[in-house]
Amino acid sequence: MSAAKGSNTEPSCVYVRLLGEGTLVFRPSPAEFLGPARAKLVAPPGYDPEDEDWEFKPGSVVRVELRQLEGTGAYVAVALAE
Repeated sequence: MSAAKGSNTEPSCVYVRLLGEGTLVFRPSPAEFLGPARAKLVAPPGYDPEDEDWEFKPGSVVRVELRQLEGTGAYVAVALAE
């Protein structure tokens, strides 16, 4: 979890669940870590809110957890941060 504890200057990747896909789908999003387990989502190039319904929109500050996605550890947005 060193990315969440490190510097805020390097954007990192956070996976955000897509809604209305019929199956569990996550989209990688650039993010700026704001402290342990908190990150601000950044809109990736080509982001189209009409094309994909993200659980948490770009610009949101979210709580993240390290989870296994396809056998690899990845930070996943799990809730809006307080």
